[in-house]
Amino acid sequence: MTPPPARRRRTGGASAAPRLALPRRGSVRRSQMITTYGVGSLIAVDNESFIVSGLDDAHRSWSLDEAPIIHEHRLARVLDVSHFRLPPGSDDTSKDGVRVRRFPLWHSCPQCQALQHVRDFNPPAGKNVCSDCDDEPLVPSRFVMACEDGHLDDFPYWKWLHRKNREEGVTGSCRGRMSMRFSGQSASLRSILISCTCGVPEVSMEGAFRRSALSDLGVRCEGRRPWLNDAPAEFCTQAPRTLQRGSSAVWQPVLKSALSIPPWSDGLADKLSEHWENLRAYSSRMEIEIYLKGAFRGDDSVSVDAVMELLEAEQEEDPAQESDADAGVVSRYQALRRQEYERLCAGNALRDKGRDEQFICEPPISDPAVLAPLGVGRPMLVKRLREVRALKAFTRIADPESSSDGHEAALSLTPTDWLPAMEVHGEGVFVRLDEGRLDDWAESVAVAARVERMRTNHDRMLRERATDPTEVPPSPATPRTVLLHTLAHVLINEWSLDAGYPAASLRERLYTDAGMAGFLIYTATSDSAGSLGGVVAQGEPDRLADALRSALRRATWCSADPLCIEARSSGTGGANLAACHACAMLPETSCEHNNILLDRALLVGTPDDPHLGFFANVLDH
Repeated sequence: MTPPPARRRRTGGASAAPRLALPRRGSVRRSQMITTYGVGSLIAVDNESFIVSGLDDAHRSWSLDEAPIIHEHRLARVLDVSHFRLPPGSDDTSKDGVRVRRFPLWHSCPQCQALQHVRDFNPPAGKNVCSDCDDEPLVPSRFVMACEDGHLDDFPYWKWLHRKNREEGVTGSCRGRMSMRFSGQSASLRSILISCTCGVPEVSMEGAFRRSALSDLGVRCEGRRPWLNDAPAEFCTQAPRTLQRGSSAVWQPVLKSALSIPPWSDGLADKLSEHWENLRAYSSRMEIEIYLKGAFRGDDSVSVDAVMELLEAEQEEDPAQESDADAGVVSRYQALRRQEYERLCAGNALRDKGRDEQFICEPPISDPAVLAPLGVGRPMLVKRLREVRALKAFTRIADPESSSDGHEAALSLTPTDWLPAMEVHGEGVFVRLDEGRLDDWAESVAVAARVERMRTNHDRMLRERATDPTEVPPSPATPRTVLLHTLAHVLINEWSLDAGYPAASLRERLYTDAGMAGFLIYTATSDSAGSLGGVVAQGEPDRLADALRSALRRATWCSADPLCIEARSSGTGGANLAACHACAMLPETSCEHNNILLDRALLVGTPDDPHLGFFANVLDH
């Protein structure tokens, strides 16, 4: 990563100047540029702090020459882009990388205790030191100010310190010099003391994190977006909040993902990426054939039949075909999941598939009848898969899973035809429950009562986090969702113990809407963990049945029992019941719902009602 270059002026008739060779400030993995240090996030490098710049092509914040193009047609259409790009590499061969900007701009000096804007320290070019203290390294502000619409600004230290003056009607700058010191009496905010040479009483940072702390001072969000070059301030009505610079609430990615499934998984769609607009304009097979002969002269791999199949599939999957009434019930992302579920159930055998095929899904050779007593249908062995995860936007403070599009902060000042993304190649096992048995179990009064308690708590949490009550999405908590979600968690934990896979290297993908009752467990990292057939081997019926029985036996007991199994609510916002880190929770990267909507009692029952669980009859034998 490199800081932004100084402004350059084009000379008349000359080409644009090449990018300046700027000092490299640090490096991160490509995957982290999507999940941890994406556009708009704060990153600490040694004793400095920076914000990752946006995607604006006009200012060339990202080195596109080092950002390879990747395609995932289904996901690109949903996100209204033409393609995706891997973030620039950060290895020794990288010439540039991703630009960053210094933020926050308020710093303090540990030696002279001065607290002011970084430019007032008059540091030499390229350094972040106090010129009055023999080049003492400066400390970036620990606190920033953000709002739920994604705006970010420096903490208003002057207003915080001079709030008594403001209450008395005194406005403007005091022209004094502020300082920050630490009393050392404790590690709390009370020990962080701010003073000014103008003589106002010294105050601490205690209370700065109250929800209304800044609003009570009359501080408004000014709509600043420091990650976007020359971005004008937006009008904002959100109340600003104080956050720790390193808090996860400062930046949360909004990720959207899709599996590459037929007919889009054989590489042909990538070859046609530059020709889609032209191909869509033709209505007859003959016109398409003539166009292909001209565009792919001498290339026999692009057949008319295959292209026609793609065009027909695109028309069937077109999210624009959904009516407004349907769009409110079934989102475009849910439509992607439904297509994946149907393909996972149908399979895609290895025979007659080329080397470029990215989705191979077959049933096991052995008899799946051993799974019938468990209420589990025939599993599918996904021997080859590809997932693309794209960074659509990001949020601050607001929950990325529950916030509306209005709270999503943009990655660029002007719309771009691409988004940063990463791709994962791996394998997995698709498990599906018997829908008839599942529906009968879900009609139980006791089951409905437990799930209703979770849904009520989750709905309340969503309302508390929402600024507009009319935009609150309904909780997805249903007996089917909670059961499948919890079963996927305990199975991943079982495989991590029995088969030797680290839980963080596995990931769940849930299919729990009406008409779907399954989940996919697959390798979630781009390294070699579980990429050589080991995950697929766990899907053989005999081995899967043993793993499920063992996982269910483990779920009957938790080291936190009886508190865990008897909990009236647990987890974030009380959206869990019998679930904790000792029994059902996973690393955050492995879970689709941030470790909420879990209840192992729906799997194995409770001491008071052992037949509550879906698998209660299995444990009786």
